[in-house]
Amino acid sequence: MPPANDAKAVVVRDLEKRFGSFTAVNRVSFDVSTGEVFGFLGPNGAGKSTTIRMLCGILAPTSGAASVAGFDVSTRPEDVKSNIGYMSQKFSLYEDLTVEENIDFYSGIYRLPADKKLSRKDWVLDMAGLAEHRHTRTGVLSAGWKQRLALGCAILHEPRIIFLDEPTSGVDPMSRRRFWDLIYQLAASGVTVFVTTHYMDEAEYCDRVALIYRGELIAIGSPATLKATRMSGDVVEVICDRPQDAASEIEKIPCVTEVALFGKGLHVVTYDCPTAVASIKDKLASLGFHTDRVEKIVPSLEDVFVSLIEERDRAAGVPL
Repeated sequence: MPPANDAKAVVVRDLEKRFGSFTAVNRVSFDVSTGEVFGFLGPNGAGKSTTIRMLCGILAPTSGAASVAGFDVSTRPEDVKSNIGYMSQKFSLYEDLTVEENIDFYSGIYRLPADKKLSRKDWVLDMAGLAEHRHTRTGVLSAGWKQRLALGCAILHEPRIIFLDEPTSGVDPMSRRRFWDLIYQLAASGVTVFVTTHYMDEAEYCDRVALIYRGELIAIGSPATLKATRMSGDVVEVICDRPQDAASEIEKIPCVTEVALFGKGLHVVTYDCPTAVASIKDKLASLGFHTDRVEKIVPSLEDVFVSLIEERDRAAGVPL
């Protein structure tokens, strides 16, 4: 049995995974508290899925240590698997089966007691909003419905920790929002949610987020803390016509370190905000741009993460 009253659902210390000479995960360390919604962010190939597969007992670490639900992932991977829920980024249910048949199948996989199968099935159908579609073949469901069904099947056995690996990839924004409502409901009931994503807006929904890049953990904290403490420089929002053309001109201003398209405007990173704001206004006016807004703003998580990644690349001598 796992330790009683363990406040940490996941404990990771110097976890490493190498494939030959390639280091996919490089000595990462972090904790996840019970009932926390923990976001694990990074670009494709950063090491997110490799880390989550080690924590789920699917992939053996090369070195380091980790425990999930109180079980060591290296020595007791089967105990880890039986105490977690896991939802992969690729839809993993059987599309030729109906909604109800998929739930029945996973009830058997998780060896649910006969007296609980019906109540848990009804719970999943209600949670996912699929009661009226219980006899529908899964393959004809929309991506959003499939996603909720997959989540329901992953938590049929009522795990206290659930791992979601890029769960909303390819799903429309409204379905993503509804899916996160379900995640909040799980967290409110005490379930620990560990979610990997590359959507910055989803990171805002998490209690804490960690950024992994090139296999290394380069930042961890609440979204508010990261935005307040980890941004290198100030961010100026520029709303003007022809933003792409404006970006190439703003980049020439000496105190500007970075310019990026953001929505319908630009985010400009600078180490001298008053000078940058004045220079941007003057330059755009002199070139005939129509400008609606040039002012300092609170950085977005995307601003912070891009800044941290570029800072890490510069330190490593990687061309930007």
